[in-house]
Amino acid sequence: MTDTRRRAFALLSCRGAHCPRRASCPPRGLDSGPDTKRVSPFFSPAGRTVGAEEDGSQQDVLGADFPRRRLHPPFHCPDMSPSPAVPTSVERVKAADVKVIAALGDSLTTAIGANGSTVFSIPFEFRQVSWSIGGYGTYQNVITLANIFKLFNPKLLGPSPAMTLHGHPATVEETGFNFAVTGHNTLNVSDQIRHMIDTFKSYPGLNFREDWKVVTILIGMNDICDYCKNNIPRTIVNVVQILPMKPLREVQKPTLGCQLQKRFCSCLVQPEEDSPELKELVELNHEFQRRLEKLLHSQRFFKKDFAVVLQPYLENAGPARFPDGTVDPSFFTADCFHFTVKGHEELAKGLWNNMFQPEGEKQRIKTLSEPVELICPPKEHPYIYTKPRVLSSAPALKHLSATLASLLSLFVLVDFL
Repeated sequence: MTDTRRRAFALLSCRGAHCPRRASCPPRGLDSGPDTKRVSPFFSPAGRTVGAEEDGSQQDVLGADFPRRRLHPPFHCPDMSPSPAVPTSVERVKAADVKVIAALGDSLTTAIGANGSTVFSIPFEFRQVSWSIGGYGTYQNVITLANIFKLFNPKLLGPSPAMTLHGHPATVEETGFNFAVTGHNTLNVSDQIRHMIDTFKSYPGLNFREDWKVVTILIGMNDICDYCKNNIPRTIVNVVQILPMKPLREVQKPTLGCQLQKRFCSCLVQPEEDSPELKELVELNHEFQRRLEKLLHSQRFFKKDFAVVLQPYLENAGPARFPDGTVDPSFFTADCFHFTVKGHEELAKGLWNNMFQPEGEKQRIKTLSEPVELICPPKEHPYIYTKPRVLSSAPALKHLSATLASLLSLFVLVDFL
């Protein structure tokens, strides 16, 4: 067996400190790049094909068992140029003005298991195809927010280039500016923020004060630390509204991995239908959405060179369903909770569209059964919308529980350190 093959197999059966931390192999069923051939049966981290007969169970992780996909059609807009001069106002930032992209969150952003179909893929974080930050190939290979921005600025800093392994240290060369950590909750996000800012300040070629940045956050469930004192200059923060979680109870697959959902999301899965416990959880889900909306629809988190914007496209989103009403399992990984690449692409398109839709006109996805149609920045307003609707959030905050109030304060990323 060659060294390349040993590296690939070691990644898939790693134990202890000697486990390789990176695999930049092509995602399952995707082309390996605009100038390369279609994906072969199995790719090692170095990209060399490994015979399918050598280990069938390991093929799932690196991309053998998914039908080959066609390239997405090209996406072009009439105006894909940057502003004549670097904008100084957060209200005048075009897509091509964005120099840096980053993401914070949990396993939905690390894209755990996203490119696999069995339980063997669950420990792997397919960051390179993550909806908000994945940088694999081009837009035509896989649709992510980063790959859309790359169409406007090919020199964009931050897209995630590779797959990582949960629980093993990884460098910024492996993760890009995907600072999400599988298993983190809001209590841990302050650590992600510190890591992000420290990286921004020291990363070669990044001008912390001058470069415009887009940061996307999707996380939530537990209480967290309070907010502090200084915002990040020239930054637009996307806070993505959480999804309705009850439909996840319907996701079923005849896999061992599907049983994992009962362990890490027992509060959702175990209560009986129509039980008081389930009703309470559903109401908490809705209340979180309402409070987050009240908090962010104000001028409190809007400054000349910094804005926090609620992107509500997932607020009412239901899972993709077959004509008979059952949930389409192809959108979910083997654990019946996280999204596959198919789901990540829809999340990416919905986020991009919301960024170029004004407050009050932002699209809300009804169901993932209907593919999101990507839009171009409008000719009359080619800038990312950042100005909030003016509503006072102070009365709402007085009635929040300590847990929810602190959770919302971290989401907005304001006043750090």
